Amino acid sequence: MATTTAAYGSWPSPVDAALAAAHDGRPEYLGVVGDELWWTAPRPAEGGRRALVRRRADGTEESVLPAPWNVRSRVIEYGGLPWAAVDRPAGGPLSVFCHFPDQRLYAYEPDAAPAAAPRPLTPVSGIGGGLRWVDPVIHPDRGEVWCVLEEFTGPAPTDVRRVLAAVPLDGSAAEDRTAVRELSDGRHRFVTGPRLSPDGRRAAWIAWDHPRMPWDGTELRLAEVAPDGTFHGSRTVAGGPAESIPQVDWDAAGRLLLVSDRTGWWNLYRMELDADGRPGEPAALCPRAEEFGGPLWKIGLNWFTPLENGLIAVVHGKGTTALGILDPERGALVDAAGPWTEWASTLAAHGTRVVGVAASPHSSYELVELDTRTGRTRVVGAAHTDAVDPSHHPEPRVRTFTGPGGREIHAQVYPPHHPGFTGPDDELPPYVIWAHGGPTGHAPLVLDLEITYFTSRGIGVAEVNYGGSTGYGREYRERLREQWGVVDVEDCAAVAAALAAEGTADPARLAVRGGSAGGWTTAASLVGTDVYACGTIIYPILDLRGWATDETHDFESQYLRGLVGPLDDVPARYKERSPIEHVDRVTAPFLLLQGLDDVICPPAQAERFLDRTAGRGIPHAYLAFEGEGHGFRRADTMVRALEAELSLYAKAFGVHRTDVPDLEYRT
Repeated sequence: MATTTAAYGSWPSPVDAALAAAHDGRPEYLGVVGDELWWTAPRPAEGGRRALVRRRADGTEESVLPAPWNVRSRVIEYGGLPWAAVDRPAGGPLSVFCHFPDQRLYAYEPDAAPAAAPRPLTPVSGIGGGLRWVDPVIHPDRGEVWCVLEEFTGPAPTDVRRVLAAVPLDGSAAEDRTAVRELSDGRHRFVTGPRLSPDGRRAAWIAWDHPRMPWDGTELRLAEVAPDGTFHGSRTVAGGPAESIPQVDWDAAGRLLLVSDRTGWWNLYRMELDADGRPGEPAALCPRAEEFGGPLWKIGLNWFTPLENGLIAVVHGKGTTALGILDPERGALVDAAGPWTEWASTLAAHGTRVVGVAASPHSSYELVELDTRTGRTRVVGAAHTDAVDPSHHPEPRVRTFTGPGGREIHAQVYPPHHPGFTGPDDELPPYVIWAHGGPTGHAPLVLDLEITYFTSRGIGVAEVNYGGSTGYGREYRERLREQWGVVDVEDCAAVAAALAAEGTADPARLAVRGGSAGGWTTAASLVGTDVYACGTIIYPILDLRGWATDETHDFESQYLRGLVGPLDDVPARYKERSPIEHVDRVTAPFLLLQGLDDVICPPAQAERFLDRTAGRGIPHAYLAFEGEGHGFRRADTMVRALEAELSLYAKAFGVHRTDVPDLEYRT
């Protein structure tokens, strides 16, 4: 195929914003129901709802619930596992799910005849954020669903308590809160759902308290379960302030399985209990300098699942991840074959088969099944299809850069790429540095049409897993302790500078962008460096003092104690690092994107930042979206945001484009 030489950033592309928006999101929360696979799936074109989908035994896929049912929890605002289902010998599946608009639990029998609408199991509360539920497990023999209850007790976002709870399946709690049976004592601020031992005698769960985040330190809690379903003798059997345990479960022999980072890496352990329930010392099943777990941003994530034959399916790796089958008796680990470089934190097992959600640099997230008897893998759901000729996708380069003090910085570099176009020999391409959210997060090595949207137009992208990112051990992620706004900014700038110095990127045409914590890093970079020609700031944190007091939700309300330091001890640090305090240092144009329903990074911070920017002569644009919260989910929002971002780069990089609307700038 002949290629045309044209300026970087000016190339035409078949990947438009609507195409990228239509493929945004991924399957989540896998489960096996009888002979079927169930999961939640994004529906950007349907108002951004999450659909509950089933794959029948014959391979056909269909929605369990029609629109507008939205299967998504708001517990800790980020949510978590929002559904459970059991297959009954007569009557077919019984499902329980959390409906996003009212956060009630509903029961639904999709195969019932005659068909009936979902029936509510829990009441509505008018106090604060109301009653919310997550991580359910149905216990048909008890006529209950056990889960986490988040209950607001006042109007403030921190007026909240969380307990383990049992909700009757007969609907008696739909109007009467007192019909909900509380299982735990409420002594911990945060809990995950209880996991019942095979003999039904014990329950295990994870708990932690402010000011810790779950990747700082959690406790493994254990309780005896009486015949009437009450919990007794609740105690901590592992974990603590400096040990993170993100998942616990039981094997078929009644032994506890847990992921812990007690050695500096999230590894898998097994714990024996004696006849009285006293725990022994956790034994490492496959000690490695790799991660077998991750940050517990949502309740109910799982990186391992035990199989009936005693083997354990695990998601593990360093930087990238793989699906492996672990023999806990020998410590032998065999990885599934295939092209996938990222396995999500959701696994389901059915007999000797394991299903996960995986993606690669050339395929989006899809359901992949591993037959542990044969070692064969196959795609069984949400199969990737090429939205465009795959020759338009960039070929990522996994890189390790050197930052201040000689520290390593991990990144993925996506050069500009188009099968029909190339840039002039005497021109270097522009690049956009992507800072991921979290900041305790990770940029996975997977196909992302938003990246292709830019690279296929001649704009390079570099995703930076700056210090503080997960996937590289505890020491790497703790580089950000009290250094947020310093290490993340320095690492992104170091990658940008290295790309320019080696002749990969045009030093005069570098941009930075990110959402949430990545929006913070973007704003802090525009305030604290002169590296970038422009920046895209997406639902950001901009005012540390405000965010540390009453301008965010409960889950992260004390996050800054670790990221910046205690406010009372270092008030000057909060002021010095806050971008809102230094708008006079901003010299580059920027685009600010904000959801008006965002309770995590509220629009009030963005609006104060804009007020202080007004009249300073810096071109900037602001797009606010009604009905959007923290993370855009609606197709029309994503289209407008992506086109606005391209418009910003075209103007800042001196590229003429006619395929996106011009931004209306303020000064």
